[in-house]
Amino acid sequence: MDGDHQDIEVPHYFVCPISLHIMKDPVTAVTGITYDRDSIERWLAKSRVAATATCPVTKQPLPRDSFLTPNHTLRRLIQAWCVTNAKNGVDRIPTPKAPLDAARVLRLVRDLQVEGLCLRTLKRLEELGLENERNRRCMAEAGVAEAMVPLIIKFSRENDDGLGESLRIFNWTWTSGCSELKLLVQENNILVDSLSWILQNSNNMTVKSSAMAALKHVVEVANATLLDRLKPDTFKAIVNAVREVRNKTTTPLTQQLAPAGALVKSALKVFIDASPWGRNRQKIVEAGAVFELIELELEKPEQKRVSELIFDLLEQLCSCADGREQLLGHAGGIAMLAKRTLRVSPAVDERTVQIMAMVLQFSASKEVLMEMLKVGAVSKLCMVMQADCPISLKNKARSILRMHSSVWNNSPCITVYLLTRHPAR
Repeated sequence: MDGDHQDIEVPHYFVCPISLHIMKDPVTAVTGITYDRDSIERWLAKSRVAATATCPVTKQPLPRDSFLTPNHTLRRLIQAWCVTNAKNGVDRIPTPKAPLDAARVLRLVRDLQVEGLCLRTLKRLEELGLENERNRRCMAEAGVAEAMVPLIIKFSRENDDGLGESLRIFNWTWTSGCSELKLLVQENNILVDSLSWILQNSNNMTVKSSAMAALKHVVEVANATLLDRLKPDTFKAIVNAVREVRNKTTTPLTQQLAPAGALVKSALKVFIDASPWGRNRQKIVEAGAVFELIELELEKPEQKRVSELIFDLLEQLCSCADGREQLLGHAGGIAMLAKRTLRVSPAVDERTVQIMAMVLQFSASKEVLMEMLKVGAVSKLCMVMQADCPISLKNKARSILRMHSSVWNNSPCITVYLLTRHPAR
């Protein structure tokens, strides 16, 4: 029940069984139970990932595409009750708008092709998408995302006012399972070039964030041909956008405005998805990504998911010589690895120890070995062996310590006890 009406007795059949609030748009499901439209539609949307949907009240099977019948009689009763109790501070519930349907969306999509109506129609589609999740699903099912692709390409070339709306609508209505949309973007080099241009040239952080999110969607479904042909300029544009976010504010990443934080997360996912293909790993390194990743992590993000993405990518980039060189070239690279080990999550521990193993196997100069000792990386490896970590991680840490024990054995953190307590298997 609404907290504002705690002193008023609300008829129980006015209350949605899901939200426990007075219903604004009551609809009846095929099971005969009436819910507030927004609540039951959210319930059905969340159940898409489950094997079957069930009625929250009766627990009977409820098809995800269930037809929800508006309960006009109950709505009028609720509205009348609200009017009667207006003196007690109860607001009248307005008559809900008719739900958006595919026919209306398709008419709007056709209007996008009319030169004089395009921008006005884009704004209308954006308004509809802002109203609720139901509208966005309807727009997605009607193929709105496909209609946005040529507009994004067109507006990016013209730097038109419709660019921001096109990108936002594309992201709202993106559905990776849509075969038509996937075919349209999975080898669309022109779209990728357009998004790269936006990242490099737009002065609007919200537009840049939307462009990065769109690029993330494209790379997720891209085929091998597109991934192999990603240009160095695309990776440079991504790195530059991340650098701009980092340089514009001293606020920690997770406390920044939503567009900036979202841009960084999308950029990390683009790099991770693209890295295994062709020469992309080398291109990403050459764009200066390793330095930016270290700087981002040194900002001490409060969300472990950001750190997990950063170290996932760092592990991939440090598998090549230039990536390790950039890591070692950063004054805080090794210290950052040591500091984050056993501090964030088991996934990060796996990555940091693996990165240290690659560095020591292929780039173990005397200077590197002494730096690891100085910044506490060696001590942290000893702690891994004693912590509640997987056996495989303990063994990897032990092998690293054994590998260079001749250099580190005079350190107080390296003892014969630690190196011999668990003989190599």
